[in-house]
Amino acid sequence: MQTTRRSFLKTSSLLAGIAVFPSPAFLRAQDAGSKLNVACVGITGQGGYSVNGVKGENIVALCDVDTANLERVGKQFASAERFTDFREMFSKLDGKIDAVTVATPDHTHAVVSVTAMNRGIHCYTEKPLTHDISEVRKMIDVSKAKKVQTQMGTQIHATSNYRRVVEHIQANAIGTVTDIHVWCGKGWGGHPIPATTPPKPESLDWDLWLGPAAERPYNKCYVPGGWRSYWAFGNGTLGDMACHYMDLPFWALGLRHPTTVEATGPAVDKESCPAGVSVKYQYPETDKHAALTLSWYDGDYRPALLKEKEMPAWGAGVLFVGGDGMLLADYNNLILFPEEKFKGFKRPEQTIPPSPGHHNEWLNAIKNGGTTSCNFDYSGTLTEAVLLGTVAYRTGKKLNWDAAKVQTDDATANTLLKVPQRKGWEF
Repeated sequence: MQTTRRSFLKTSSLLAGIAVFPSPAFLRAQDAGSKLNVACVGITGQGGYSVNGVKGENIVALCDVDTANLERVGKQFASAERFTDFREMFSKLDGKIDAVTVATPDHTHAVVSVTAMNRGIHCYTEKPLTHDISEVRKMIDVSKAKKVQTQMGTQIHATSNYRRVVEHIQANAIGTVTDIHVWCGKGWGGHPIPATTPPKPESLDWDLWLGPAAERPYNKCYVPGGWRSYWAFGNGTLGDMACHYMDLPFWALGLRHPTTVEATGPAVDKESCPAGVSVKYQYPETDKHAALTLSWYDGDYRPALLKEKEMPAWGAGVLFVGGDGMLLADYNNLILFPEEKFKGFKRPEQTIPPSPGHHNEWLNAIKNGGTTSCNFDYSGTLTEAVLLGTVAYRTGKKLNWDAAKVQTDDATANTLLKVPQRKGWEF
């Protein structure tokens, strides 16, 4: 009777009365050097970053819909099997993959990740976690049911500056926070689909690239990275960057679900995301924070407060407004305002330990147990709020959000919570 490596690990763990996650010693008994067997789906661009982040483990498989990418990256991992279809990869290597990195376009994050987690495979998925809100809830539910270690790829979460900002806010350095302004000057959107296009590259499997998305002709505006500008595959700048910057107030204040969301921007286009948008979220009082407003701006939109208070004209950042002052931050900087008031201010003690690295945090949790800072429950809730902003923009209405029922008070908006899946790609 055949016993897969995965079933042996799980059975042995259960018999021993220990957690499902194998200990380092047990892994050493199974694998030389205690290395995990890792597969990587999406291996160039941001996917290349993930490949590099886990290359110290045993890379057993590389998957990409473009064979040219497989040929180029595969030279670094001679023993790794190569696949264009992740479904074939998971089926052929059933029981031989411990963990997977998912760095595909947004519209295929969930189908790859859910397929992996349902097989008990630990999952690292790029931001935003999913393409629609229904997928968020499925990712959270499956990750909990399968008890896998998860991490969303918001790498800035691992930096020292973000930790210092969180410590300042949680130490009440600026008093009770009532308003948060988050902005990013990128502009994914505002681009019509070109009427003509060169032929599809021979190395690209367009049908696999589409995955669960509705069939449409190949166009060079989508691949390799322009897909972010189109609703069928991405959610514009909000979908691209908000998980990085809104992560900071979510972490610092323990934010979860907003009660209302509204957005303004240019006229809605059926195909293309907006070049810029402004979104306002209302959060109710909890035991972790007061009632507050969180506002997002991208493209040419900016918080008026920056100019009013003569603050630095950063291209992106987060401004916390509290009863006793303000805190301005980005990936690398932290400034308290008014600066004159905070001269000689004693910084809070550093209580959040340094990160071993965003990928390493996930790998360590798989090997040693514990949890990750951007697990799918935390990052899924963050992604859900981000995607609610796109729904509010596309409906042009102020929406009331019922997180328990996973629905708004608007029928049209509710149709945007789940993107239809192409026949044969349901998950």
